[in-house]
Amino acid sequence: RSGTELKSLNLVGDLVGISDTFKEYATQFRAYFDSPEPERAPLPGKWEKLENFQKLLILKCIRPDKFTNAMQDFIAKNLGEQFIEPQTADLSLVYKDSSPTTPLIFVLSVGTDPAADLYAFAEEMKFSKKLTAISLGQGQGPRAEAMMRSAMERGRWVFFQNCHLSPSWMPSLEQLVENIDPDKVHRDFRLWLTSMPTPKFPVAILQNGSKMTVEPPRGVKANLLRSYAQFNDDFLSSCTGRDAEFKGLLFSLFMFNAIICERRKFGSLGFNIPYDFTTGDCNICVSQLNMFLLEYAPQVPLKVLHYTAGDINYGGRVTDDWDRRCINTILHGFYNAEVLNEAHKFSESGVYYQLPHDAMFKDYIKYIKQLPLNDSPELFGLHENANMTYAQNETFAILDKFLLMQAKTGAGGGKSQEEVIEETSKQILAKVPQPIDIVDLMERHPVLYEESMNTVLQQEVILYNTLLSLIHRSLNDLLKALKGLVVMSDALERMSTSVFNNSVPDMWANKAYPSLKPLGSWVADLLQRLEFINGWNKSGIPSVFWISGFFFPQAFITGALQNYARQTSISIDTIGFDYRVVPVTEVIKEKPKAGCYVSGFFVEGARWCHDTHVLTESRPKELFTDMPII
Repeated sequence: RSGTELKSLNLVGDLVGISDTFKEYATQFRAYFDSPEPERAPLPGKWEKLENFQKLLILKCIRPDKFTNAMQDFIAKNLGEQFIEPQTADLSLVYKDSSPTTPLIFVLSVGTDPAADLYAFAEEMKFSKKLTAISLGQGQGPRAEAMMRSAMERGRWVFFQNCHLSPSWMPSLEQLVENIDPDKVHRDFRLWLTSMPTPKFPVAILQNGSKMTVEPPRGVKANLLRSYAQFNDDFLSSCTGRDAEFKGLLFSLFMFNAIICERRKFGSLGFNIPYDFTTGDCNICVSQLNMFLLEYAPQVPLKVLHYTAGDINYGGRVTDDWDRRCINTILHGFYNAEVLNEAHKFSESGVYYQLPHDAMFKDYIKYIKQLPLNDSPELFGLHENANMTYAQNETFAILDKFLLMQAKTGAGGGKSQEEVIEETSKQILAKVPQPIDIVDLMERHPVLYEESMNTVLQQEVILYNTLLSLIHRSLNDLLKALKGLVVMSDALERMSTSVFNNSVPDMWANKAYPSLKPLGSWVADLLQRLEFINGWNKSGIPSVFWISGFFFPQAFITGALQNYARQTSISIDTIGFDYRVVPVTEVIKEKPKAGCYVSGFFVEGARWCHDTHVLTESRPKELFTDMPII
C-alpha cells in the first residue's frame, strides 16, 4: 500500500521523482520510518526543503499512524494551540446568549450525559431548586407539557432528557415552543433539551435553538480535565478528616475511569466488546468513595470500593467474562493502599503520578494540563503496536471524511468525477470474470455422501456467481447512466459516489462476504478468491484450504466435521476440532486422512515463533503476522 501511494506522489508538483530516490537515501528513509516521532524527524536530501503540507503527504505514505499527530502540529503552528487542546463545556457562555424563547439543545453522542454539568451550572446560578427534569419516553408527554407550562409562568428551568425516545411527542413540543409568547413568558424561564441525532427531532427547534455538541473526551488528559471540571476545592475537602485518602483515591479513580474509557479505541485489543461507560458511572463511584471513607473511618474499605466499582457501577455494563476479569485487574492497580503514597507512579515512564496530599484543586488542573496530549500504550499495559493500529484506523477515518467534502467537479485540468467513475468502472469490468459455469461444476463435483466438500464448493460458487452477476449488471447500468442512455436511479447515484471515493458500493457489500478493504484492494481480493475456487473446480479438492477465500467459512467447517462423522459413524454433535500447527519445514503434498490442512489465518497482538512453536510478543511495527498452516 505504501509503495502504491508513493508512486502516486510522483504526480504531485514538487514531489515528482520521490519514489525513485528511496534507493539513494535508503538508510535515511529507514531511520525516518523507525523514528518514534517521524512527524518531527528531518527528511533526507532535498525533501527537507518541502513545505509542511507536502511533508504531511510523505508521512501519510510512510507512517500513516503518525499522520494525526502531524496534523495536530500543523494546526497548532498555523492556527494556534487552542485548536488542538481539549476544551471543557462552558454553559455560562451559552446561557448568556439564550432567551426564554430559545431552547438550549444538547446533541448527544454515545457515552455522554450532560445532566451533571447542567445540575452543577444550576447550582452555580442559584437555580438548583428551580430546575425540574424529566426523562422522556412512553406516556411522559402530558406530564412534560404541564411542567413546561408551569415553568413558563413561574420562571423556572425545565430539562427534557432523551427527546429521541419520544418521537411521537415531538410535534407537540414543536408547537409548544412556537407558541411561547415573548411578552408573557417569565424572563427567567429556560428550556433545556437533550437528544441523540434523529430525523424525528423538530427542524424548527433546531434552527431557533442554541445547539451544543456533547462528545466524550478523547485521551486520558481530556478525561481527567472533564472529571475535575465539575468539582472544586470545597468538594475536595468535603470528606472531613479523610482529605488525604479522599484526594488520593479520587485521582486514582479518575485515572481508572480515563483508562477503561480510552481502551475502547484499541478495538478488540482493548475489550472483546466495546462498552459505553458514561460520566454517571464515575460520579456514583465518587459519591460512594466519599460515603464509605466516612462510614468506615479510620480504615480504607478497599474491598467494598473495589466491589461497588468493579462489579456494580462499571461491571454492571460488562457482559463478557474476560472483559470483566480485565476491568477488575485494572481496578486492582488503582484501588490499593500503594496509590495513597505521595508520588506513586501510575506508569513505568513516571509521567502519570500521584500528587501530594496537600494539593489543591488548581494544582490538579495545572498538573493535568501539562500531561501529553497523545497517550502512550504503556499506560494501558499494551504493546506499542496497539497504538499503531488505532492511529492508522483514525487516520483512514479522517481522510475518508475529507473525501466526502471533496468537490464533485474537476478543476485546474484534472479529471471530472464522471470521467474518474467511467474509467474505474471499465477497469473493474475488464478484471472481474463472468460467473462460473455451475452446470459444468456440478458434473465435476457431484453431491456425494462420502465427500461433503463437493456440496460446500457448489454453495460457494452459487454465492460468488450472484455477486459476479450483480457487479457486471450494475457497472454496465452505471456506464449507460453516465452516457444518458438510462435513468440515473438513487441506487446508481450512491454506487457512483462509492466508486469515485474508492469504497465498495453498498449494493455489492450487501451481497458479498464481510470485508473492510477499499474498492481497489477489494477487487484484487475478489480475484484472488475466485482463483482459489477455480483451482478447486479444475484440479480437484486442494490439499490445503485457504480459509480466507471462502464466502461462507462456517459451511466449510461443518463440511469437515461431517466428513469425519460419516467416516467414523460418530454423531456430528459430539465431534470437535483439535489443532496442530504445521512446522514450516514440513512439506504438504496431499490432504490428511482425518481433518484438513488450513492456511490463511493471521494473528494480531502476537506472532508465532517458528523456533519454539509458541505464541510470543509481536515485533515493533509488525501489526499482523501470518500463521503457518494448521
